[in-house]
Amino acid sequence: MSDYKKYMNRLKQYLDTVEVTMSSGAPLSVEDGLNEWFVMTEQLMSRNNTMFFVGNGASAMMASHMAADASKNGNFRAMAFNEPALLTAVSNDICYEQSFAVPLKRFGNPGDILVAISSSGGSPNIIAAIAAARELAMRIITLSGMKSDNPSRRAGDLNFFVPSMTYGMTESAHQSILHCWLDVFMERNVRHLQPLTFTPSLI
Repeated sequence: MSDYKKYMNRLKQYLDTVEVTMSSGAPLSVEDGLNEWFVMTEQLMSRNNTMFFVGNGASAMMASHMAADASKNGNFRAMAFNEPALLTAVSNDICYEQSFAVPLKRFGNPGDILVAISSSGGSPNIIAAIAAARELAMRIITLSGMKSDNPSRRAGDLNFFVPSMTYGMTESAHQSILHCWLDVFMERNVRHLQPLTFTPSLI
């Protein structure tokens, strides 16, 4: 088997073993987790609320990417806090741990959604953003990986965990989950919000 096929098979294995939990720790199937995310997104749209995306490094690029796609293609309000002047000003004048929490407190409102993307699930600025979102009565969705007991994994209303110990696999899986959510959500809207049947190949 080629290295390419080995790598892609390994990624598929991680996608097939994604774990989804609620804030209580109760497990959900990936299909039920995605459907819950769809409902949360529909509610957000109906109230004209905003979905915020946060992440560091490659996860920051996912945050910007998904905020752009959600606004442009998903037709709902979405935002990421990766503008260099804002990011560096908060990090320099306050601290990097508050780099997402501070702007979230300025822009966030009850009923908004925070999507926190972190491969390790333990980045201090991600944990601080989750805490700020909770104070603001926002809904929270987390995507994490690495250690099964990482602090992000139980911090959201809906938590997607990739059981991988490598950044490449975790990040690739997170990007696939994010695109699955948004792409299928848009299909669902086109179909007048009819329920979808999922297959493992979609997730």
